[in-house]
Amino acid sequence: MYPNFPIKAPFFEFGPKAYLYGDELLKLVKVIDQAAIRYDVDVIVTPQYTDIRLLAENTERIFVFAQHMDPLPVGRGLGSVLPEAVKAAGADGVMLNHAEKPLSLETIAKTIQRADEVGLATIVCADTPQDLDAIVRLSPNLVVAEPTSLIGTGQTSDESYVRETLRVVREIDPRIMVLQGAGISNANDVYRTIMLGAQATGSTSGIIKAADPAAMAVEMIRAVRQAWDERNGRQA
Repeated sequence: MYPNFPIKAPFFEFGPKAYLYGDELLKLVKVIDQAAIRYDVDVIVTPQYTDIRLLAENTERIFVFAQHMDPLPVGRGLGSVLPEAVKAAGADGVMLNHAEKPLSLETIAKTIQRADEVGLATIVCADTPQDLDAIVRLSPNLVVAEPTSLIGTGQTSDESYVRETLRVVREIDPRIMVLQGAGISNANDVYRTIMLGAQATGSTSGIIKAADPAAMAVEMIRAVRQAWDERNGRQA
């Protein structure tokens, strides 16, 4: 676990995957950045590798995470993603083990170690509570509890899944924050997920496929703050 991890709860994650890149992505992320400042919500964005520096140099409250990286050392490795290069490009962290880029536990462990060495935070995805149990023991900074079967479906995790995955993490290492993902389509989904106990949630298709992606992203971030404040008894 990278010790100087700066993100605090509640937070939000926007994963553009390969839908958006370059100036079009930056335009949307600048709106997200202003919403993050307005609502005091940390936001992780996971762009294409080629856009890491673009976002890092043109935003204030966005934490830029690479979509993946490899655990190799400096040297040979054509086509690989070098941890030192990710860090040098301006990234704050890296996402690992997404359903579209699955890794073995051994590789996850090695990559977390390399991320710690170069000063990158880690957010690691898990499908089931059993997967989550194994991943949390590798000491990432964050985990994503996300049923693979629900990704992109518009159907969110049920209450039992949310509560069970939160319990698993708390019992092993309560320092690790949990993002509840999969199927987040609108601000109501965001609100419900945070109210169930999550410290974060995130979205890809819910934002990308919205009639107005920027407005949807802002509404989701506002809902994170509203739910968090209501859950914790603070004035929203």
